[in-house]
Amino acid sequence: MKRLLSALFIFALLFAGWHWMVVSGNWGRPAPLDVWNYLVDSWRNGSLEPALLVTTQRLLLGYMAGVLVGLPLGLLTARFQALNDTVGVIGLGFQTLPSVCWVPLAMLWFEPHVESAMLFVVVMGTLWSVSLATNTGVRNVPPLLCRAARTMGSSGAHLWFRVIVPAALPVIIGGVKQGWAFAWRSLMAAEIYVTATGRNGLGYLLNAGRNDRNMAQVVGVMVVIMVVGMLADKILFGPWERFIRTRWGTK
Repeated sequence: MKRLLSALFIFALLFAGWHWMVVSGNWGRPAPLDVWNYLVDSWRNGSLEPALLVTTQRLLLGYMAGVLVGLPLGLLTARFQALNDTVGVIGLGFQTLPSVCWVPLAMLWFEPHVESAMLFVVVMGTLWSVSLATNTGVRNVPPLLCRAARTMGSSGAHLWFRVIVPAALPVIIGGVKQGWAFAWRSLMAAEIYVTATGRNGLGYLLNAGRNDRNMAQVVGVMVVIMVVGMLADKILFGPWERFIRTRWGTK
């Protein structure tokens, strides 16, 4: 409750400062009230809710697919040096590639299936972050922990899934959380780039606001994206992080 009140207090200060700068002429439009009016009107006229649902659906599908592929891939590259020297190095290169670079290639590969192209872009934005974090977490498990487990008879799958993976979980969860942020960025790049899909999401609204020079719409959509991201952090990742801190005695 204290954290919530502190966050609300800081938000109120930012809102008041934003309003003061607009009123005083030190900041151009949009004013906070303009953004609020846009959000209310777009929700009432049915343009915001469908876009939010479409974007959320694309995001969840692509993100889950990226995590489901990235986790075992990270474990394999950590287990086998030959894979780490090949797939791991390639993954590191892909991780440094901006997400928007995948959009033209995906559009050509999956044409005319636009939804498949967007899903591919989100998967590529998620997969390598999760894979590299899993690899790093496993490789940074203290060797003494593994030797102690072997001394007590642990080996094979038991050693991996009862000792190594649990010890690497803090780093892995961090990579999964980072993958969520990269998934958002990838999807926004795809939706802004592809402006006519039949199922337009938040990225389309963002680009439409730019084309219409509607700053309230642009900022309003940005606010929605931020709120969804913060809610996901609290609902999806917050409980996992609290559990791990408690389990490992770091809370």
